[in-house]
Amino acid sequence: MNNPANTKSWINLLNLKFNGDFGFGCVSDNALPINIDFSNAFISDEIWTQLLSLADEQNVEQWRDRMFDGDAINVTENRAVGHVWLRSGDKDEVQDVLLNMKKFVDKAHAENKFTDIVHIGIGGSDLGPRLVCDTLKHIPKKMDVHFVANIDGADIAEALKPLNPKTTLIIVASKTFTTIETMMNAKFARAWLGDLDVADHMIALSTNADAVDEFGIDTDNMFPFWDWVGGRYSVWSAIGMPIALTYGFDVFQEFLNGAKSIDDHFKNTELKDNLPVLLALFGIWNRNFMKRPAMAVLPYAQNLALLPNFLQQVDMESNGKHVDRDGSFINGYETGPIIFGQAGTNGQHAFHQWLHQGTDIVPCEFIKITKSTYDKKHQKILNANADAQAKTFAKGARDMDNAHKNYMGGRPSITINCDDLSPFTLGAIIALYEHKIFVQGIIWNINSFDQFGVELGKKMANDILDK
Repeated sequence: MNNPANTKSWINLLNLKFNGDFGFGCVSDNALPINIDFSNAFISDEIWTQLLSLADEQNVEQWRDRMFDGDAINVTENRAVGHVWLRSGDKDEVQDVLLNMKKFVDKAHAENKFTDIVHIGIGGSDLGPRLVCDTLKHIPKKMDVHFVANIDGADIAEALKPLNPKTTLIIVASKTFTTIETMMNAKFARAWLGDLDVADHMIALSTNADAVDEFGIDTDNMFPFWDWVGGRYSVWSAIGMPIALTYGFDVFQEFLNGAKSIDDHFKNTELKDNLPVLLALFGIWNRNFMKRPAMAVLPYAQNLALLPNFLQQVDMESNGKHVDRDGSFINGYETGPIIFGQAGTNGQHAFHQWLHQGTDIVPCEFIKITKSTYDKKHQKILNANADAQAKTFAKGARDMDNAHKNYMGGRPSITINCDDLSPFTLGAIIALYEHKIFVQGIIWNINSFDQFGVELGKKMANDILDK
């Protein structure tokens, strides 16, 4: 019904070739702490016009409005997609949870009973808060936080080894409170507490009050979220509790505000000036028309070192699908790309050789920070390296005497320029990518908000354990 390969714009795009126009420059919105430079995108004005027409033909604006309005656009599970409500301030139940989180956080900081937090989760219940806490480490901490995800016993054992149970708060984050990795580690942590009262040392982030109570955690210390919040989109919910405990609730609120700034932009800006839409179309052009199966995310900021891992999950779990919204096998086009990356300049000494001179062309998304809280000399050199990489990918270099030193160029990239790495800006970066992934899912006519491939692996593991 909405097969993009049958649209007029798609057919036109198949017949277009790059004509030498690198692309336009920066697209910005004064209300945002970020802008995107498309000058090395290798997309001509004519191609951009057709890509925007494709987005229009696939009803991106209508689907966007349906998401914000609360329609059940998660069609396979008949649910709304409401992570945007977590930062809008519009829902009373969201505000109630935020208020309870604030009360708990403020009390914990006032009592000064806990020096350490151990956050136990996996997937979206782990990667989101782990990324944020790691990125904001330049901000003074109120507690130290430790993350545990892997079912490998080494993860929980090594996290707990240096800690004192009397001064440690355990957070168990699981929507269903049945996830095998999380519950195994939670049981280990409960035993580690010994004779200490679980009610005083463990809290739950979950939707399953009965399971929380059966485990032994006081449901007064359970902070809920809702089935319209997917795990990989849940960092804005109670799953963000370790952020608030580590840095203060005001920091968490600023993080939410930054995401809302992108929500407002995405909701109210024409497609031609809409940052998430343009970022999505850059990916569509490379994935579907240039037949490039991967995308490299290259943050030139050590504090964003976990961002490629986070985006790998949120993107590949959302758009790694081979069946469309109507239940038909996809025919005639590709869906989500492979996402990988590493912080610059470390990546330059790892896989950039392949990016520069490999036989595959991989589009890149650079992320640069204008103002660092660290040494300015380091930052100047760091950003110079990012600019040099983008320029060399695009233009290449020729050595007439030594073919081994030839760089062919023609390798596209965009650069996301960020004012700083404040909580507000970080919220904006993550929301930008969330909406990019949404737009690509709509164009590909897939449901970006289920993950049955993940669920199958869980079921099979339980079947094996039973046997």
